[in-house]
Amino acid sequence: MKKNGYQEKLQRAESCKRLINLGLSALSLGLVIAIFAYNWMHHFRYSLVEPLKFYKNGHLLEITIYGVVLYMFAKMYGGMRLGYLKNAEIVFSQIFATLIADIFIYGELSLMAFQLFVPKVFIWMFLEQSAVLIVYTNLANKVYQSIFPPRKILLIHGKHPVEGICEKFQGRKDKYVIVEKFQDDGNTEEVCRRIQKSCEEGKCSAVALWDLPVEERNILLKYCYAQSIRVYMMPKIADVILLGAEELHVFDSPMLLTREYSLTMEQRFLKRLIDIVCSAVLILLTSPIMLVTAILIKLCDGGPVLYKQVRCTKGQREFRILKFRSMRPDAEKDGVARLAKKHDDRITPVGKVIRKCRIDELPQLFNILKGDMSFIGPRPERPEIIAQYLEVMPEFAYRMKVKAGLAGFAQVYGKYNTTPYDKLKLDLAYIENYSVWLDVKLMLLTLKVLFWPDSTEGVDTEQITALRKEKQEGRDEDE
Repeated sequence: MKKNGYQEKLQRAESCKRLINLGLSALSLGLVIAIFAYNWMHHFRYSLVEPLKFYKNGHLLEITIYGVVLYMFAKMYGGMRLGYLKNAEIVFSQIFATLIADIFIYGELSLMAFQLFVPKVFIWMFLEQSAVLIVYTNLANKVYQSIFPPRKILLIHGKHPVEGICEKFQGRKDKYVIVEKFQDDGNTEEVCRRIQKSCEEGKCSAVALWDLPVEERNILLKYCYAQSIRVYMMPKIADVILLGAEELHVFDSPMLLTREYSLTMEQRFLKRLIDIVCSAVLILLTSPIMLVTAILIKLCDGGPVLYKQVRCTKGQREFRILKFRSMRPDAEKDGVARLAKKHDDRITPVGKVIRKCRIDELPQLFNILKGDMSFIGPRPERPEIIAQYLEVMPEFAYRMKVKAGLAGFAQVYGKYNTTPYDKLKLDLAYIENYSVWLDVKLMLLTLKVLFWPDSTEGVDTEQITALRKEKQEGRDEDE
């Protein structure tokens, strides 16, 4: 179909936005690499008893290696997503990626020199890089936002309340603003006319399709696609499952294949091997931390050090999960299972610290070594909470097609207080797109989550542990 002038203008703006984003991100990496290059040429080599010697372009090669490593970690942790993530998260991601790159290059250079570099040289370099990143990223973000204002969105929703998604968009006022919202009453022709009118008049530049019945949603999605209108859409369970489908060309028609087994035999073997090796190594490395934590918990209130609880793993098999106790011994004396809430008075002083740093999760390394859990996978739930979820979400059973994990998609890309239904979709996205590399990537991303405060935030006071039929919000309408 023929595009109108407004749509062509938007497309040019998007291309320009992408170029500016890449340019600002590249300059950020360039500044960090330049600081490394300066320190490498003037300080690092001379901090050794015998300075490293290189032939011809060896120095350039070492700087290039550092640049490649920095780029990989910056891209993985989101440091290259200027204008997409929150300013504070961009700064944190870039600094964290720089720290990991510095540690990597410190180990690599120490191996090359057969001796340890003086740590203070690297520490000073990291502080210089961090200072530059904080100043530059804040300035770059302001420049980006001044050039590209928030995207205007037309929200089209179904019969369920939309306060939740509106709050999420409101949380990124720098990137999105809902200029209009209305409920789709089934008259898709009228909805299409309304979309076209809003776009032509410049009232919106994108459409959000939220919680609509499949048939109506597909009509609107095709319409927006034909008109080259950007669409944000809440995926349904079937959509998430198809994300991992294999494309076949057996016949002259495209075909998608979803397998009956989530992981192949080879994938299960490699996953278990990684679990055994990594858990054994980490138990040895973190044993001093676990010892100190156990002593502090015992001194705090004299209660038990470990908290054991029945959870479910693959096939809903029950096992006893191990955690350092972070709440009072009588936290659930009434026998009712409930999630930790914001400012929960059941959490002990020591518990607040170990929960914030995720130290309370360390004993689960023994669960992983035993085989009850894996490093990466859906978080294990209690049997009684699973029963509550299954009442209103029969699809919740799908997440138990693989072994439970210490961390997963829902922990890396969600938060502690992410709604159960959204967590389910994230877990299914992991199951349907599984690969050994994805496990390695999520393990590295978990390092960032450990230090990012949003991931440990408790649920709101009014949020219940499991969805009830009378209080469901944002459920699929697959019928």
